[in-house]
Amino acid sequence: MTTEVRNNPGRHRYEILVDDEVVGYADYDRQGDTIAIPHTFVDPDRRGENLARQLVGFALDDIRAQQLYVLPACPYVQRVIARNRDAYLDLVPAGDRAAYGLGDD
Repeated sequence: MTTEVRNNPGRHRYEILVDDEVVGYADYDRQGDTIAIPHTFVDPDRRGENLARQLVGFALDDIRAQQLYVLPACPYVQRVIARNRDAYLDLVPAGDRAAYGLGDD
């Protein structure tokens, strides 16, 4: 089994593929220096394989590499950031963190 995660800018989403088949994606909308992620999906038959975490981790790392900010409207993306605050919280603009449940504790 081979797994690949990629940015598909033509479809405005990050995708995760298993054996060359798209099994999940995270939609995004880029506006200026900010990327909003409203939705993440993984095929229900593939849940429990850590694919969503790989997908979101890749997306957040790619956003950082582009020196952009993220608005994590997707609850799963919010949870990944909340559980990995040291790695990802700085990607969310300070003024927007509370709106996504990521305010200072």
